[in-house]
Amino acid sequence: MPSTSSGAVLVERRGAVTILSINDAPYNRMSLEFMDELERLVESLTSDETVRAVVITGDGDRNFSVGMNLKQLPQGIKEKGSADALFDQRLKVLSAIENMGKPWVATLFGYCLGGGLELPLACHFRLAADDGAEIGLPEMDLGTVPAWGGSARLVRCVGRDHALDMILRAKKISGPEALRIGLVQEVWPSAELKAKAIALGEELASMPRHAVKAMLGCLVGAETKTLEQSLRDERDAVHATQNTPDQVEGIMAFLEKRKPAFNQS
Repeated sequence: MPSTSSGAVLVERRGAVTILSINDAPYNRMSLEFMDELERLVESLTSDETVRAVVITGDGDRNFSVGMNLKQLPQGIKEKGSADALFDQRLKVLSAIENMGKPWVATLFGYCLGGGLELPLACHFRLAADDGAEIGLPEMDLGTVPAWGGSARLVRCVGRDHALDMILRAKKISGPEALRIGLVQEVWPSAELKAKAIALGEELASMPRHAVKAMLGCLVGAETKTLEQSLRDERDAVHATQNTPDQVEGIMAFLEKRKPAFNQS
């Protein structure tokens, strides 16, 4: 996968899709440098209107990520001023991904542990390898707990019982098991996984961008909203997409029995 950066994050652009790869093969640890670079990239991707979808993966074919480089923990606390400040940066970045208004697709293969699952949990789509994946929040094995929002997002994703089972038992699950409990939307052979994720990113990027942003605003966090609030959010989304060029194009394409060509203006 050719890339345009040699730092902690490899960056590739394919049309309206940006592909980010954690650049620390084979384990793809989420170093301090990685998180700082990801924070800058998230900010620039948010403001770049030509980017309509993002794929996040790990360099190489062995692991998505083993999570934070624990050897850097003392350094990170010193640089940020406290452990809370260090973790707050990660919470901020993951929240920005979740609320960007552009769909993110994560690939889960090999080790996807700790931060290597917490980051995908902030993404909107997760695709897993059908073999070899070990997915989990194993912080209990280290005598501690998830710190990047893992427990909060996992329980919203798979429900309390599955979250309890995974976290309290430091359990690592496979791609097919992740699909069964609703942690991922699709499972593919390892050799096809990244290509399938990019294809999904391209599919999402082809959708009407204003409608995608409006619907992400409705659906992200919807499980904690009242029905009345969700209905208000949906009506706001209707208003936000009324009379846009994409809505006009969609209706004309339907009437003319052709495929719509969105995002032309």
